[in-house]
Amino acid sequence: MDRVTKLASQRAVVIFSTSSCCMCHTVTRLFRELGVNPTVVELDEDPRGKEMEKALARLLGRNPAVPAVFIGGRLVGSTDKVMSLHLSGNLVPLLRNAGALWV
Repeated sequence: MDRVTKLASQRAVVIFSTSSCCMCHTVTRLFRELGVNPTVVELDEDPRGKEMEKALARLLGRNPAVPAVFIGGRLVGSTDKVMSLHLSGNLVPLLRNAGALWV
């Protein structure tokens, strides 16, 4: 859990992902299209990935635990929560407040 929170707090937007997850790719692409350069932690490519995935599953209360999106060091959630924020117009202000967007 400590590794997850440490990584999540190091950048404005952190996405915990796996390289084969299409929803992870979709969420990452959304952020990039908005002009955000997220840090993407590919759990299947990290030696401690399984440990982090278990911690994320506990945080999210579900498995699979990816994608798990953190904005400003705080857990936002998965694809459904990110898309809900985006469609309601609340994602961009959240990104601005976290320092991920300047426009």
